Amino acid sequence: MNILFVHQNFPGQYQHLAPALVDQGHQVMAICQGNPSRAVPGVDIHGYRLPRGNTPDIHSFAIEFESKVLRGEACGRLAEKLRESGFIPDVTLAHPGWGEALYLKDVFPDTRLICFAEYYYRASGQDIGFDPEFPAPTFADRARLRTKNANLAIAFDVMDWGVAPTGWQASTHPAWVREKLSVIHDGINTDVAAPDPTAEIRLPDRRICVRPGDEVLTFIARNLEPVRGYHIFMRALPDILTRRPRAKVFIVGGEDVSYGARPESGSYRQRYLDEVARRLDPSRVFFMGRVSYNILLRLLQITRCHVYLTYPFVLSWSMLEAMSAGALVVGSRTPPVEEVIIHEKNGLLVDFFDVSGLANTVCSVLADPDAYAGLRLKGRQTIVEHYDLQRISLPAQIRLLEESPT
Repeated sequence: MNILFVHQNFPGQYQHLAPALVDQGHQVMAICQGNPSRAVPGVDIHGYRLPRGNTPDIHSFAIEFESKVLRGEACGRLAEKLRESGFIPDVTLAHPGWGEALYLKDVFPDTRLICFAEYYYRASGQDIGFDPEFPAPTFADRARLRTKNANLAIAFDVMDWGVAPTGWQASTHPAWVREKLSVIHDGINTDVAAPDPTAEIRLPDRRICVRPGDEVLTFIARNLEPVRGYHIFMRALPDILTRRPRAKVFIVGGEDVSYGARPESGSYRQRYLDEVARRLDPSRVFFMGRVSYNILLRLLQITRCHVYLTYPFVLSWSMLEAMSAGALVVGSRTPPVEEVIIHEKNGLLVDFFDVSGLANTVCSVLADPDAYAGLRLKGRQTIVEHYDLQRISLPAQIRLLEESPT
C-alpha cells in the first residue's frame, strides 16, 4: 500500500507505526511542518512552510482557527504536489490537532482518512474548570475553546475512521464522532520499559548515587504545571520529607507550559517551589529538568514510589512506562488514571486535591516497599496485557489500517 502520515511534528504518535509499515514493504511518506525534526528510516518526509502569518487585528476568538486554516492550506498544497508527482495514498493517517487534516480529503477524496482523536475540549470538568484554585472560565474563554474545537469537528466530519488512545479520551468527543472511533493505545515497549535491578543514577556534583532499593520518590511531567498536579505534589513534599528523613526526590520536567493558561509572571515550577522552599531540604530534592529517555527510564526502574497526578486530560505515556518498569504508582483519582489503575489492585489512588492524603499514601509506600511488591507486579502485568507495543498496540493499529470501515 501507499501510506501517508500527516503530523505537524512527525513522527509524534506514529513513531512506532511508521517504521513497522516500512518493514512490511509499504511505501510510506509523511508531511510535517518545516524541516523534519527527526529522520525515520524508509519514510520520505516532506515539510511545508506557511505562506504568511495571521491577519493583523483578527478577532481574538478566530485567531487560532485562522492559524489552523493556514496550516491546513499549506499542507493541502503540499499534498497536491505529491499527487501530481504520482503518489496517491491508499490510506492517510493524520493528527488533526494543528489543522493539517482540514483539506486532505479535498486532495485525496478516494483515500481512506484515519484521524488521531486525541482529545476534544470542554469548558468545564476537564482541563478547564476543574481546579477551583484558578479562575472559572469567562465567556471569552468558553468562546475561544468552542472555536478551538471547530478545526477538529471539520476534520472528524470528513474522516473515514478515527483512533483514540484511551477510552476516556474517546469519551470526550461528541457522540457522532465516537460512532467511528477505535480505542487503541500508541503502545508501551514493555521489553525496554522493564524492571532492571542494575539500574543506577549518579549525580557526581551532588555526590549522589541511587539504585533499586533506595528510598527514592519520583515525579515526572513534560512541564511542571498545574494540569499535571505539580502544585499538589509540591505542597505534599515538606510533610513527606519530614516523615521520611532518608528519602530522595527526583523531579523531572521543564519550566514552560504545555497545557492550560500561562502564569502571570515567572514559571509554575518556581511559583510552587517558592511556596514551600523554606520547608524543604534542598540536598534531598533534585530538579532534573528535561532528561533523555534513558535517564527517565532508569529513574522509573529505581524509584520506590512514583507520583502521577493529572486533571481529567490526556493520559501521559510516563505513567504507563512507570508501571511497565515496575514502579509503584500513586495516581490521582481522575478518570484518565482510573481507566488504568484500580486502587489497591495494581496501584494506589488519591483524590487529586488531597494534599495530606497524598503525603500519607506516599509515606506508607516509602516506609514498607515489600508490602506493595504485589501491586508492582500487577501494575506491570496490566501494561503487558493491555498496552504492550509489539504484541497488542501495533498489531491492532495495522489491522485497523488494513480493515477500517469506510
